[in-house]
Amino acid sequence: MAGHQREKVIQDEVHQNQFLREQYLRERRTQKLYTEYHVNPLRKVHTIARKPMSWHDNLEEPADDRFLNLVHHAAQGPRKKYPEPQTESQEIGWEAEPLVNPERQDHRLNHFRVYKDITLYKAKLWLLGEKDHRK
Repeated sequence: MAGHQREKVIQDEVHQNQFLREQYLRERRTQKLYTEYHVNPLRKVHTIARKPMSWHDNLEEPADDRFLNLVHHAAQGPRKKYPEPQTESQEIGWEAEPLVNPERQDHRLNHFRVYKDITLYKAKLWLLGEKDHRK
């Protein structure tokens, strides 16, 4: 029941060189050289403090408006970037206005804590007990 052991085929240098050449050509065919880089607009950019004595950091350079617009756009929230939600999870809470007008005088929606004589006494007693337990 032991597994069959394969015999190792000893390849000569010509076969090994041909194999490595094919592998090299295959890798070279799939590689792409990127020469233009840009900032990922989905990540926040952390600024790094400059070195005070460095001469190349103290040179005045003109501001790149396209880069600044890209960074400011990435820092905005989703409601400022898009007119409608882009994902299903953004749909929850996208419209922040309440569906019902929250009138404070309407007792159907607002259940305020009402203290009578005995409940006020008990609430004050509990507050005193909580202060003792915090010490």
